[in-house]
Amino acid sequence: MSDDHATRRAEDPWRVFKIMAEFVDSFDTLSRLGPAVTVFGSARTKSDDPNYKAAVAICEGLAKHGIATVTGGGPGIMEAANRGAAHVKGVPSVGLNIELPFEQKGNRYANLGVNFHYFFTRKVCLVKYSMGFVYMPGGFGTLDELFEVVTLVQTQRIPSFPIILFGTQYWSGLLDWLKNTLESGRLISPGDLDLMQVTDEPAQVVEWIRDYRRSVGVPEQVPAAFR
Repeated sequence: MSDDHATRRAEDPWRVFKIMAEFVDSFDTLSRLGPAVTVFGSARTKSDDPNYKAAVAICEGLAKHGIATVTGGGPGIMEAANRGAAHVKGVPSVGLNIELPFEQKGNRYANLGVNFHYFFTRKVCLVKYSMGFVYMPGGFGTLDELFEVVTLVQTQRIPSFPIILFGTQYWSGLLDWLKNTLESGRLISPGDLDLMQVTDEPAQVVEWIRDYRRSVGVPEQVPAAFR
């Protein structure tokens, strides 16, 4: 074992305190959030992309019904979602930013932010305080978060929150593969794919979230400007 590797291992117990601090800070901030939806998608999406514009519309629509938006805090779809939420005063637009050597920088539309060093602590918070999840077209990170949340719902570790895939064309190939390979091979159960809903309409996303909110008896608190 190299000296450098031995030193890193010796420091591991002390990292627990840094991890704990991230959880304490983020839990303290987000525990007062109220109803919220987490939006995932590519950090590389440009502002003239239809998916960017759709994310703005979705999160502005949610905010008009008093539902906060949570994102990973970066550019692209995350910026678009925070931007839409920020259009409505009094509704949090949350960015959970991660420190990365490239690509990720906090966007200016998140009016409530928490910074993370560890991916896994951030991932907990992206799920823990939301009552629905919207997946715009994205890369490995988006897919990672999708399968993590679907697994948590499938295994009943969290309630059957809405899991909404935006963009029929983008998601159809993956869904066909899941059906024709996993479901037909009995690697997942019949009905597991029904945990996900697909749409191309921002208004439909908002309505599905509102339907779920009503179904669990959470009263709607519409911002004063939209009453």
